[in-house]
Amino acid sequence: EAKQISYAYRMGLVNEPQLGKWPVYDLRGSSVIDLGGGPVSMLLKCVGGNGVVVDPCPYPQWVADRYAAAEIDYVVWEAETYRHPYRSSECWIYNVLQHVVSPEDVIESAKANAHTLRIFEWLETPAADGHPHTLHADDLNRWIGGEGTVGRVDENGAHGLAYWGVFPLCA
Repeated sequence: EAKQISYAYRMGLVNEPQLGKWPVYDLRGSSVIDLGGGPVSMLLKCVGGNGVVVDPCPYPQWVADRYAAAEIDYVVWEAETYRHPYRSSECWIYNVLQHVVSPEDVIESAKANAHTLRIFEWLETPAADGHPHTLHADDLNRWIGGEGTVGRVDENGAHGLAYWGVFPLCA
């Protein structure tokens, strides 16, 4: 979760602590689909909007219960094929694409589901168990249809070459 502070900042989310809680991100009425949000989605740190976490992993029941208590929809589904009934304001993808079957299909899912993409991904990390893909900036730029920022991150337990940006999406 500490790494998420670095991801969120680079994804353009503004930390606005409230009532002694930190970090807090105000969605300002936006709807968000978090593709691959896992058991600790950044949506758990958000106020002022609504969200859906999509993740294919079979987490314990307490994960679904926590999302329900936070009024966040939780869908056990593959990011590559997920389609929401309506188009959301935003789609978030962070530290996900190395883990999926098809990174390009996840980006296509984002395009089908949202008006804006916020993304943070690690680059040039060799494939390994649980990480079948090595991501490259040129591929991400091509799949997204824009140019992200590439830079080294060394803070909050997050270390490596990364890619991030906020992109308008066209379907």
